[in-house]
Amino acid sequence: MYDVQPQHQPHAPAAAEDPGPAPRTRRGCDALVDALVAGGVTTLFGVPGDTGVALYDALYERADDIRHILARDERHAASMADAYARSGNRVGVVEVSSGGGTTYVVGGLGEAYAAGVPVLLITSDIHAASRGTGALTEIDQVALFSAVTKWTRVAESADDLPELVARALREAVSGRPAPVALIVPENVLDAPTRARPAPDAAAPALPARRPGAPAAAVAEAARLLSRARRPAVLAGSGVHVSGAWRSLEELAATVGAAVATSIHGKGAVGGDCPWSVGVVGNNGALPGANALLREADTVLLVGTRANATDTNSWTGPARGGVPVIQIDIDPGRAGRNFPGAIALPGDADTVLRQLLAEVIPVDDSERALRLTAVRAAAQTPAPAARPVEPAPGDGPRLLPDEVVRVVCAGLPAGTPVIADPGTPTPNVAAYWKQREAGREVIVPRGHGPMGYAIPAAVGVAMARPGTPLVSFTADGSFAMACGELETVSRLEVPVLFVQFTNHSLGWIKMLQHLYSGRRYFGVDPGTIDAVAVARACGVEAHTVGSTAELQERVADFAERPRPVYLDVEVPHMIDYTPPVPAWDRGPAGNAERPVY
Repeated sequence: MYDVQPQHQPHAPAAAEDPGPAPRTRRGCDALVDALVAGGVTTLFGVPGDTGVALYDALYERADDIRHILARDERHAASMADAYARSGNRVGVVEVSSGGGTTYVVGGLGEAYAAGVPVLLITSDIHAASRGTGALTEIDQVALFSAVTKWTRVAESADDLPELVARALREAVSGRPAPVALIVPENVLDAPTRARPAPDAAAPALPARRPGAPAAAVAEAARLLSRARRPAVLAGSGVHVSGAWRSLEELAATVGAAVATSIHGKGAVGGDCPWSVGVVGNNGALPGANALLREADTVLLVGTRANATDTNSWTGPARGGVPVIQIDIDPGRAGRNFPGAIALPGDADTVLRQLLAEVIPVDDSERALRLTAVRAAAQTPAPAARPVEPAPGDGPRLLPDEVVRVVCAGLPAGTPVIADPGTPTPNVAAYWKQREAGREVIVPRGHGPMGYAIPAAVGVAMARPGTPLVSFTADGSFAMACGELETVSRLEVPVLFVQFTNHSLGWIKMLQHLYSGRRYFGVDPGTIDAVAVARACGVEAHTVGSTAELQERVADFAERPRPVYLDVEVPHMIDYTPPVPAWDRGPAGNAERPVY
């Protein structure tokens, strides 16, 4: 229907000056975005949906203050926010809509929850009046997120949004960091409001607080460390969150203790630290490091879950075998896996400084003996890689450890690196050399989700703008996440992707080889031409068939950082037979194990 105006109106008054568009009513979605900006959020990862249209309209108005990164899948958006949080030591924020968006995002939040990563999930929901009607996309979001968040709230009023956003950000970084969720029905997003962020709103610090441990427990722990002849430290990601790198190295030198790390804790001490022995556990550890933890007579755990993977199936340290001290920001986790351990609940850096004030320094001659043993453990040769069975097809194949060494040697020190589960994880853990302390290496070992490394590269690139980085993936993970290569191309982020292609789900197939009598089942998908797919997404891509060619491609990327995808054929399955260090053979061995 048309609104027809007459062409002539007798005695019409003179036209007034056009006042312009009427002021727009302030809505809940505007209050939400303003609260995010006031809380220090500058980057938001997400995928739009119908219940979140008003939110995207508000984001349009604040595009100069908060950057929206459009992902191609909600799970990948969560992985981006996860990696952004880890790399920048801040809260990562992801936004999805009701229905499929919420169910997809849970897969990405599971890793963040298990790994202790602060992520704020904002999700829109159906109109409150439609609850219980079977409306399209209706789902109980509170119940859905209960397993992957530590705090979840539903906003029932637009006036509540500024305070709910501020509290959500605080909760994400308080205690043990973890994901939190704020659910906003679409009627709340549309509702008028005058609510604004508090005048003193600011980005929350991580960690939010730095509590110390009880003095009596610190004194007891210091006595144990001072009396130990073979003390060792197992450090996890809590050291990175706390920024406790210098305090950890100082304590190690003071008491003469070896320092090993979990995969999440890689970089808690730099490779140049003389007390460092690298990663321990049963996924990517070198044998000397595991043996050293196994033979320690007192073990200090710092910011680590110290689960079966990290402790090599409870052998380093052994449960009930040696005195264990555990520093953890969560009082409920300190000593949880080691009954009888001395629990030191508190911030890693704060508690390490407390210990430094109490321990008795080891004398110089004893320190020298211990240092000799630590260096021997750190220099134990790596397991020899041996292909188990030939892979389908013909052509040259490189060993994964060799690929990691070449890429590491060809890029500047301090280059951020991400690794997918499967073949990339143990090889990056063992063979990527990191000189300085800090969180340069990100590996998803909370749940070990395949398909993490490609979207995570986007998150790291947003946290460290302009910094070239490398992302190791495999053909199985590629199939799950290759759509995000379009995101990489669109954003032009400088990422070198290196894919290990073995034409199988190699990690699981190797387990079937070892434990199921070679009855391989469900582990041999068809081959995807990764180079063609990457090129179709706008990313430069090449197949690499030799060490020399890999060196050339890495050097070219180092000279001109840009999105590059390299597909490298590796053996179908690889067996690593760990050598037993001569000094760890026990009473029947031919060599005497040094005391450290």
